[in-house]
Amino acid sequence: MTGTDPIAEADADALFVLTAALLTPARFPSVLGDDYPAACAALGLQPYAEGYGLVFGQDGLGARWTVVVDDVSLVAVAISSWDCGMAYDLSPDENSVVAGLPGWPLPVATVAPGVPAPHDPEPEEGDPAPLTPPSGEGWGPAHRRLGADEVALHWDTWRSRVSDAGRESGHADSAPAADAAPAPAPAPGPGPDTGVRKVLAELRGYLEEPPPVGRVRADSGMLRADGPGWSLVARTDDMAFVLLDDLPREVLPVIRGPRLPALLEALDAMAVRPA
Repeated sequence: MTGTDPIAEADADALFVLTAALLTPARFPSVLGDDYPAACAALGLQPYAEGYGLVFGQDGLGARWTVVVDDVSLVAVAISSWDCGMAYDLSPDENSVVAGLPGWPLPVATVAPGVPAPHDPEPEEGDPAPLTPPSGEGWGPAHRRLGADEVALHWDTWRSRVSDAGRESGHADSAPAADAAPAPAPAPGPGPDTGVRKVLAELRGYLEEPPPVGRVRADSGMLRADGPGWSLVARTDDMAFVLLDDLPREVLPVIRGPRLPALLEALDAMAVRPA
């Protein structure tokens, strides 16, 4: 998707817009952090309540740039139009630009026509290190959050994998085990059941002491919560899935035990939502 006409290769200061994202308390690229303040800090921004728009593009020399703007409505309209398959010329006013950051924090599949291949701009003295998406190798907090994004995006697929037979056994499929009171973690690291108990205990703690804004958010019936080392995706009328830093690439199902429904409803009530 593009927001401007192709630019001349010699025009290094122009920006060819490829795509965009919102950075608001209710919607932000989860790869940047567990909550809105953390996501802002990753880009050197103040966590203003109004939020920002992130515009990803290339300059006339092909260099990758992330342009931060304070015109959130403009970016939101562009994203909605693109999602509907409609063309939209996203051309933020220069007065709305808050920062221009080298690189992209997210992978961008499209490229600008008529310019060199995407690459990081030549650094100048005092410039921050270029933003880069997380590597496909290894496993860490960013990978865990991206994994939770995928579960939310393909909820029906993941939900269908939890068969009736699977609900009766298995570490995280068992409602009494997964939805029980927290238990001490064994050495050297937590197992699936212990990890899920720890997540549920920390979520209950959120009800007593609210976490930073954006740690718990909801949209279109989907509930998302994150914390140090874990992510949860759930539907308040159904079950939940947990991902842990300590268990690479595992998606742990948590079915509706005696306490999970009330917890999810309480979290949904405190969640931030898109305006």
